[in-house]
Amino acid sequence: MRPKIAATVVGFALAILTSGTGSATTITWAAWSSVYTAGSTGGKATATIGSDAVTYSGEVISVFPPSFPSWGPATTFSGGTVGNPPPPGGGVQLQGGAATSTDTLTFATPVVNPVMAIISLGAPGNSASFVFNSSEPFTIQSGGPSAEFGGTIITQSGNSVLGSEGNGTIQFIGTYSTISWTNPNQEFWYAFTVGAPGTVGAVPLPATLPLFASGLGALGLLGWRRKRKGISA
Repeated sequence: MRPKIAATVVGFALAILTSGTGSATTITWAAWSSVYTAGSTGGKATATIGSDAVTYSGEVISVFPPSFPSWGPATTFSGGTVGNPPPPGGGVQLQGGAATSTDTLTFATPVVNPVMAIISLGAPGNSASFVFNSSEPFTIQSGGPSAEFGGTIITQSGNSVLGSEGNGTIQFIGTYSTISWTNPNQEFWYAFTVGAPGTVGAVPLPATLPLFASGLGALGLLGWRRKRKGISA
């Protein structure tokens, strides 16, 4: 095979593999049960993401009914890799503070790159936060005012999400059976819900991998055709 052709095909394949698609993915959001146990340290709530169970333990003020919040506007709770906002209603209400416990989500089936939507985090002049473990890296995907309370985008500092009436979505990087955090700052209330991209429990190949394989296949085919014609590499 001619070196120039080989280099072109290999370069094309590697470029595809290393480039991110940056495209949004449809999120399957949690459907929360109306049955829950309230408490600052021993609260419990359950949900399903698709057909898979999710359990939550920690602080619970309440679980929102199907009609509240609106999780709108859509531009606040979707964007980046998050293709759709949560449906109206549902989510766990917190108020945080020193007396609250560590909060933990447990997925019956491990979730790849789970997503969390957060609403009304903190208030003007009273910042609140979600402090995640350092082993739970995440990035902010969207944010802005909520339909109910206004506000602005959540922000990130290290492994913490901060807000003074902040709203938005974050996406964790990796595969998770559990996610844990604390809410050290008390504020009247804020809330979250969680979702999973695509099929829960499936470990998707990078979207670019089939194209990469195609590039390598093209490279192999060119080599085979050259050899069939008696042209040496």
